[in-house]
Amino acid sequence: MLIDIHARLDEEAIQELLGWAVFPEPEHLERAISLYKNGATGEGGHKLLGYESENEVIGLIGYHYVNSDTIEIDHIAVTPSDRNKGYGRGLILELLELEKPSVLIAETDDSAVDFYRSSRFTVESLGEKYPGTERYKCTYYADDEDEDA
Repeated sequence: MLIDIHARLDEEAIQELLGWAVFPEPEHLERAISLYKNGATGEGGHKLLGYESENEVIGLIGYHYVNSDTIEIDHIAVTPSDRNKGYGRGLILELLELEKPSVLIAETDDSAVDFYRSSRFTVESLGEKYPGTERYKCTYYADDEDEDA
């Protein structure tokens, strides 16, 4: 089950986990922490939820509504020791169940695009948005997903 972890952003373990989802520079992590600390009550409504196993948060998903039926995933991460066990897809499925959007979108790079493909997202290249880095728009249409899948 997903839990609200925005109030736990000062915890080292939460920051380390969020760090896996951002570009590896301290200012990117600081910006992400600020986004969720301020965004939970702000206009964009940025939310940060975690997945807890044995009293330890092993995954997180940060997101905001783009419009009334579309959610954009800003950050998603699973601890390295728990990767490739279905937790990432589980975070997405629980988010779909909790918020019930029609569409999920995310932007990513080569390192995570296969995760989104394997999670039934449609992937579209955005080209080289940053020098030497191709970016992708990933879109998931909830209405196309079978309830039993």
